[in-house]
Amino acid sequence: MRWTVLGGGGWGTAIARLLARRGEPTTLWVRSPERAAELARDRENRRYLPGVELPASLHITAELATAVKGADVLVFAVPSFAMRATARRVRDSLGGHVPKAVLSLAKGLERDTLCTMTEVLAEELPGVPAFALSGPSHAEEVGRDEPTAVVLAGRDRALGAEVQRALMTDRFRVYLSTDVRGVEYGAAVKNVVALAAGISDGLGYGDNAKAALIARGLAEMVRLGGRLGCRAETLYGLSGLGDLVATCTSRHSRNRAVGERLGRGERIEGILAGMAMVAEGVFAAPVVRALARAHGVEMPITEAVCSILAGASPREKLDELMSRPPREERG
Repeated sequence: MRWTVLGGGGWGTAIARLLARRGEPTTLWVRSPERAAELARDRENRRYLPGVELPASLHITAELATAVKGADVLVFAVPSFAMRATARRVRDSLGGHVPKAVLSLAKGLERDTLCTMTEVLAEELPGVPAFALSGPSHAEEVGRDEPTAVVLAGRDRALGAEVQRALMTDRFRVYLSTDVRGVEYGAAVKNVVALAAGISDGLGYGDNAKAALIARGLAEMVRLGGRLGCRAETLYGLSGLGDLVATCTSRHSRNRAVGERLGRGERIEGILAGMAMVAEGVFAAPVVRALARAHGVEMPITEAVCSILAGASPREKLDELMSRPPREERG
């Protein structure tokens, strides 16, 4: 199959490198012509994935029509807020060509519509099977071939198995799932909980507090997912619990890092202004809260994170979580 990866951030670069090293014909599309020329010349993404050599076989371009021409699989490695606009540009550039599949790498939700990323892709590229790839998979580690396991979710089992085989290496294990909603909602909620874990770190709290946030954050994820038709085993698997643990604890986690700065008293506007990459939890938090309220699901950690993003005191909000009325431990 011919692959085109859309987006030259760390994750898109890591997946493009993986595919090219697998021998798959792969093009990496980078929005900026200057950045595309730099990556093609240096064979390294020094901004987002420094120290990782890109194969000579990986074609890099800023010409979108050239990138998508004849591609069998389009991999969207762009932030959730840019997914719809990018998909529309791709649709207008296909020139009648219909890819076999589209694949989202984004772990977020669309703010205005509350749509998942595969739902956005299905709306903008109708008739093309949409898949999501998720799980504990920091680009910094995938780019260096460190052992990683992820989940590929889609409703077309046969096509999914074909995509799965193309992505698999001896260091990148891919499991297949048909629970697309479970994989995508788990990925979005875990980013919100990771903000809370980082806030706890920034306040100087220890392992006990973080472990409690992870456990109760998982409970929120399972409650909301159950109401939205997700399978519990998905949320307790790689794309739920697995990614939740990684994102709440890793030094590579942008969401945890943003939360830590919030806990230290910085404002979200200043934090985002100085970031080159995206912390999806900042955008997902109000969407997750809206979904929870619409479906009558109690999510106190999510509510607290949204309040902190809006300017509330991090210490007061975490103290409120600790002083909630006593109850039995349930899901």
